[in-house]
Amino acid sequence: MLKMAPNSLFAILLRSSWWISLGIALTLGLLSRALLPSAYWVFGAMSGIPFAVIGALALRKQWGRPSDQRVALILQRVSAMVWRDFATTLEQAFQRDGYSVQRLEGGAADLCLTRGGRTVLVAAKRWKAARHGTEALQALLDTMRARDASECHYVALGELSEPAKRLAQQHNVQLVHGVALAQLLRDLPVT
Repeated sequence: MLKMAPNSLFAILLRSSWWISLGIALTLGLLSRALLPSAYWVFGAMSGIPFAVIGALALRKQWGRPSDQRVALILQRVSAMVWRDFATTLEQAFQRDGYSVQRLEGGAADLCLTRGGRTVLVAAKRWKAARHGTEALQALLDTMRARDASECHYVALGELSEPAKRLAQQHNVQLVHGVALAQLLRDLPVT
């Protein structure tokens, strides 16, 4: 599978606001019209097509993403919750997204999600910890293998240590924190 270099122009544009890429595409088209002979300006304008595609991909990725202010309010509200309320909120969010949710007790995973024949284990009970290490992630991975789950998600408000981030990346553990957590809980009322 092809992978884009993280600091290439197109990778940076994918992480930027969508309108920047579309602005570049429009600028290239206008410059082509102004500077190239009338028989060739269309070919020059076509150089903006990759930027238009990147802009469309960025727009699709950013569509429905909560604003920075809303993210901060959601994370503040979540940090004030007790486990029972947070678990219920997560359960409702996953059900809204089409999962069947089962609560698990006493292990590394707190929720078991199923949809379309796939099983996802979610560890969320330590969401308020200021720093997350590899122990909880490794326990979740062990539980995933034991239960023959397809994937696992780790929910956290605090920072993950560098070894924990590497472990999550090596084993494709979906980290649900920051904007991703706010996106999941986008329907949470904040007042």
